[in-house]
Amino acid sequence: MKYFLVAGEASGDLHGANLIRGILKADPGAEFRCWGGDKMHEAGAQLLMHYRAHAIMGFVNVLLNLRIILRNILLCKKHIIEYQPDVVILIDYPGFNLKIAEFAKSSGFRVFYYISPKLWAWNESRVKKIRRFTDRMFVILPFEVEFYAKHGIEVKYFGNPLVDEIEKWKEKQDELRRDIRKEMELDDRQVIAILPGSREHEIKYILPEMLKVIDHFPEYNFVIAGVSTVSRQIYKEIIGNVPVKILYDSTYNLLSVSVAALVKSGTSTLEAALFDVPQVVCYKGDAISFAIARHLVKVRHISLVNLIMGREVVRELIQFLLTEKNLVESLGEILPGGKERERMLADYRELKKMLGPAGASERTASEMVACLLK
Repeated sequence: MKYFLVAGEASGDLHGANLIRGILKADPGAEFRCWGGDKMHEAGAQLLMHYRAHAIMGFVNVLLNLRIILRNILLCKKHIIEYQPDVVILIDYPGFNLKIAEFAKSSGFRVFYYISPKLWAWNESRVKKIRRFTDRMFVILPFEVEFYAKHGIEVKYFGNPLVDEIEKWKEKQDELRRDIRKEMELDDRQVIAILPGSREHEIKYILPEMLKVIDHFPEYNFVIAGVSTVSRQIYKEIIGNVPVKILYDSTYNLLSVSVAALVKSGTSTLEAALFDVPQVVCYKGDAISFAIARHLVKVRHISLVNLIMGREVVRELIQFLLTEKNLVESLGEILPGGKERERMLADYRELKKMLGPAGASERTASEMVACLLK
């Protein structure tokens, strides 16, 4: 069968690649074309558009780039029509993908949605579009099953693909028996990870605030999880003379040797939890986008850890709360000997039970293929 996948950012590219590998096990003759990234291409898909060329985030950025977005939507539609796939699989990225879902469904294509838009956080009315324009929804957060059931939509949860990814990483490290600390050229001090995100505009707002804690904890090594998709000059300008290392495209390596972390809200909060790294969640953006988001967002928490658990497990410092004083206090509480550390680690154990075992990508892929063969 022929599959057309659309992902709009790095995490979608990762999960899309694992889904492609799972589909190939269930449908060895499968063919793929995608809007995605390098990982999806390496997994076996013909890459028609890289997410870096069309991913535009934030209310203000979307308005400034509306013409480009509309042009990309038209191009994606053209690629689908030319390919005539058996199914269009949309991965998160709702602003773009819901428009593609409407087009694909009205054009007679089957539409699967993998990784639900965060409709439970804001714009819940979009559930109607999910009902009208998708054939099946496959979610990766356990509480989303109840959310969609409330709206009369049955969805499937087969586990979270991040569990798969981290288990694969750990298995590989066991085989290699690497000394990651030595490779990172670290001294004997314990490591605190700084994960400021993967988008340039987020890094510019969040990383300077995170760096303010370093002088307060001279007994620790601080290491930034950098991404090669952001110019090294950007990091250099922000870091200046601050005594901090930077490690590119090796977030899992860094988390594996860290005793605590400062983490930008998003997927990385769940990754830190799965590595048993106590964390403080940070977020800051431009004033206009934040004001709009605060008006629209309905959930009490922004980190995946807290959302899944339904309560505050990790401290969230958002916008005006992201201050040097709050960061120092919150980080101190989760370092070895801190009053919140053991409680947070116990909560992480409960979180892992809720997420379920590894194998989510293959289970989801197998169900997708079974649905298409019915």
